[in-house]
Amino acid sequence: MIKRKADELIRNFLLHDNRSLLVTGARQVGKTSSIRKVGKECFGNVIEINFVEQPEAIELFKEQRGARDLLLRISAFTKKPLVPENTLIFFDEVQECKEIVTAIKFLVEEGSYRYVMSGSLLGVELDDLRSVPVGYMDEIEMYPIDLLEFFEAIGISTEVIGHLQECFEKKQPVDDFIHKRMLEAIRLYLIIGGMPAAVQKYLDTNNLRNVFMEQRGIIRTYKRDITKYDPDHKLQIEEIYDLIPSELNAKNKRFILKELNEKARFSKYEDSFLWLKDAGVAIPTYNIEEPRIPLLLNKQRNLFKLFLNDVGLLAAMYGGNIQTRLLSQDANINYGSIIENLVAQELYAHGFSEDGQHSLYFFNSKKQGELDFVVEYDNHVLPIEVKSGKDYERHNALSNVMANKEYDIPSAYVFCQENVQTKGNTTYYPIYMIAFFEQIQVKENVYRFDLTGLDGIGKPRQK
Repeated sequence: MIKRKADELIRNFLLHDNRSLLVTGARQVGKTSSIRKVGKECFGNVIEINFVEQPEAIELFKEQRGARDLLLRISAFTKKPLVPENTLIFFDEVQECKEIVTAIKFLVEEGSYRYVMSGSLLGVELDDLRSVPVGYMDEIEMYPIDLLEFFEAIGISTEVIGHLQECFEKKQPVDDFIHKRMLEAIRLYLIIGGMPAAVQKYLDTNNLRNVFMEQRGIIRTYKRDITKYDPDHKLQIEEIYDLIPSELNAKNKRFILKELNEKARFSKYEDSFLWLKDAGVAIPTYNIEEPRIPLLLNKQRNLFKLFLNDVGLLAAMYGGNIQTRLLSQDANINYGSIIENLVAQELYAHGFSEDGQHSLYFFNSKKQGELDFVVEYDNHVLPIEVKSGKDYERHNALSNVMANKEYDIPSAYVFCQENVQTKGNTTYYPIYMIAFFEQIQVKENVYRFDLTGLDGIGKPRQK
């Protein structure tokens, strides 16, 4: 089974926290597998209720009279005994059971068992679940398998990964042989992506045709979700989803509404864009008017790019035997949009998600040009360019922005096909090193207000 970073997060929570845990993320990213794996490792008794496969279970939560009554119903329904202190109760596909919002508080208060919940489309269907008081629930979001997880899954050793990370941190070149092999690994990831079923299919068969069929099945599942959960806007949402590959391949990569309708207004389609984001199947990257902190205040809501949540699904949507062409390093194939989607996907999974300060942005100016990505990093604006060709040092927009003293930007990153090098305040990293770039965790900042003269112990100062 593929090792996931989320496994350790789930394990630590279930072993050391008495609250319930909500595991969120797009469909097919591996939530259920990780919870089952950790549950079996940490608990002698695991009870699983899936509200999609067992819709009759929803009735358990209706007209119940408190936690003990509900626990009795659960035991009768599953035909399994509940062992205090050694039972994990797993509620899956909770978007189908709105009553879980109220019930989980009672169950946690009762305190005899541990609870984990999971579901897809939670941002669309069950947003109220996130309003459960802090004392009752915490949340972990899962993403497709990222590069580090993929490298480990295909057998790249920890020693090699350690060498790469050291080179990233010290900004020194990678061993040339390893560098070339890692570029091959990146091309493989562009084809397979990070959906666990697709990665596992490759590990089991090494057959890219089988991988492609698995990916097409996931795409069909996403489209069924669109039809099921938002029938009023299903045509708009599906049309937008289908257009993402061609929009990313366009010169400016921005989403152009006229591709949908010549007379389209953003307000008409805004809910459809938000549905794709909330369902976890698309990653929005908004334009900013200026690359200044805080970036959120410079955000332009109606000007954005849409990336897919998984680069392998993007490659599958392009079709045209792109797998073989990517592996053969076909010089005639333009895969800049695919690599850019990879970078967006990695950044999103590494903390640059849509929560205000740490969101993903890009910058476009008629005078200065366009930057692929702009993020806030270590209390500064950090421009990030993505280059797939040999002219990786040609970046007019980046040069213009870095030369603008009003922005006061200390450094920039360019992810490309070449080895590590630094020129001036710009560092060039090979594309596979995006795996090591993560958002800096906020440090504790303790400040004690001085109450001298205000606490009634001393006398106020006299003028």
